[in-house]
Amino acid sequence: MKEEINNYLKKFEEQTKERFWDLYRLIYESTSQNIDEKLWAKLPTFYVSDKFVRLIAFKDHINVEAKTVVLHKDELLGYKITPKGMLQIFHNQVIPCEALKVIFKENFE
Repeated sequence: MKEEINNYLKKFEEQTKERFWDLYRLIYESTSQNIDEKLWAKLPTFYVSDKFVRLIAFKDHINVEAKTVVLHKDELLGYKITPKGMLQIFHNQVIPCEALKVIFKENFE
């Protein structure tokens, strides 16, 4: 799957790629369960059973789609949460690593 993800990221600048891989590592650090990587609508998606986290790269930010994001909005002040419940992390923002580990862990449970 990493080759497919690399192909997905080819059109993005280095900063986007680096931040994507930082989020990728956080997903794997958040759970000891087996993660199945698939492209859903050409977007990198990480499944544990029927639960998923999706990372959607853009030129200036990355969206994190996980159902549990909205449960942690108070911990994510200063970050935008879209009407669909996706967390937007702009490249000029610090990645909220600890909050995301909790979000990913809860999402996969």
